[in-house]
Amino acid sequence: MGFKTTIRFLHKWLGLISGLIVFIISITGCIFCFHDEIKDITRKEWRLVEPQNKPFILPSVLEEKAKKILPKNKASMVSYYGKNRSAIVYTYSDTENLYLYFNPYTGQYLKTENPKTDFFIIVEYIHLYLLLPDYIGKHIIGGATIIFILLLISGIIQWWPKKRSDLKRSLTIKWSAKWRRVNYDWHNTTGFYISLVALILAITGLTFTYEWVGDGIYKTFNFGGDKAVETKLPLIDTTQFKTNSITAIDRAFIQTTKLQPDAEMMFVLIPQQKGAVISTGAYPHTLRYDHQSNYYFHPSSGKLVQSQIFDKKTLGLQLVEMNYGIHTGQILDLPGKIIAFIVSLFAAALPVTGFIIWYGRNYKSKKSKA
Repeated sequence: MGFKTTIRFLHKWLGLISGLIVFIISITGCIFCFHDEIKDITRKEWRLVEPQNKPFILPSVLEEKAKKILPKNKASMVSYYGKNRSAIVYTYSDTENLYLYFNPYTGQYLKTENPKTDFFIIVEYIHLYLLLPDYIGKHIIGGATIIFILLLISGIIQWWPKKRSDLKRSLTIKWSAKWRRVNYDWHNTTGFYISLVALILAITGLTFTYEWVGDGIYKTFNFGGDKAVETKLPLIDTTQFKTNSITAIDRAFIQTTKLQPDAEMMFVLIPQQKGAVISTGAYPHTLRYDHQSNYYFHPSSGKLVQSQIFDKKTLGLQLVEMNYGIHTGQILDLPGKIIAFIVSLFAAALPVTGFIIWYGRNYKSKKSKA
């Protein structure tokens, strides 16, 4: 069996094994690409607010308002998403997680959202876990993604023309041919055109399943090193700890706004256990989770104890933290999302067109024998 014959055999059977999962991953990725834009249109009553020329209400105030609305829930994070966007208090209990929307200027309560019933969150969970328990679903998704990467590589090997004169034919679809030939050309040609971006989307997607992928990216671009060391949280003197000190949370927020005055999006993580620090993060662009700077404050005094400004992070850590933005296309704003959408859509078509090729050949061979 020659090299290309072996590659063709592996490509065929790996595609048949993983095709349905790859289709589901790709289609859900397509749907999720523009979830923020769609939600801004369909849920503008509680996602968008009128910008005002005054500072945001302090996180402790929003936390207290959330406590009055949901007395059995604890607040874990307060997020400010931009000048024209509502603030969200993320809460949890033993039975559910709920998000409370507030006007960040007036503190007016706008909406309670349950992520378990949210369409786009469900789509995201299908994308990540197939709606299975995460410890099962993520490995099925991860395995299919690894196979998809192998399919991209083996597909390029098969596509690669033997002669330079065949290159033009390999890059085009013969639309005038019969539909089976059009399907064959579509599978090969679109697979080639999307291969590089699809490979990036697949590798960045793997980081959500396997921690070693993110560690590998970190080590590759830093020529070694340990991500855990760079991202290690500071130790706190627990003898001075006061649970959820409101003053400390507000101090942390105020200091972060002063340290990052141009930030459009910001969050405050509220300590949930003794010895945990108050963590804040600031992003230069709203609804873009990249180029973040992080700060850590003492839970009792609100004193700044550690900074991780984006520009001072190592290249490896910067890339790891950009992973979500790269995977979703957010890092390039709307053009990036459009690219991610198109590539995901074409990727979803690959197992379909590939199955048609396999079925056609199999059916044809059986028919000819009969």
